[in-house]
Amino acid sequence: MAMFRIGEAAELLGVSADTVRRWVDAGRLRAVRDEHGHRTVDGVDLAAFARAQAADPDERTDASSARNRLRGIVVNVVKDTVMAQVDIQAGPFRIVSLMSREAVDELDLRVGSLAVAVIKSTTVVVERATPATGPRGRQAS
Repeated sequence: MAMFRIGEAAELLGVSADTVRRWVDAGRLRAVRDEHGHRTVDGVDLAAFARAQAADPDERTDASSARNRLRGIVVNVVKDTVMAQVDIQAGPFRIVSLMSREAVDELDLRVGSLAVAVIKSTTVVVERATPATGPRGRQAS
């Protein structure tokens, strides 16, 4: 069973370790102490908590079959005569979108704008992460 230290859980949830500690102290997330006295969170419990914390789709948009919506801030826009590249920082994730210059102009996308990256794909590659070694992570036996 995978166990995660508070810092690792925070990184996976995209919040600070202090936030995770507050959730544990408030009883919102269950943690136990390991043999060294460090608080750890069971991977199954962490996954359930992450699902429960998932934001609802943005209610200001029309109905859509796309379920992957990442809200963030536009950090870069590069336009040429026909196409444009828009970079969005959504939490720890950088999303790069290539679109027509016309679309960028119509949406008035510029650095500092709030934007939602809506991702719909027929191919999603999933890789299994290998457990980190040392103080950044470990796999319990």
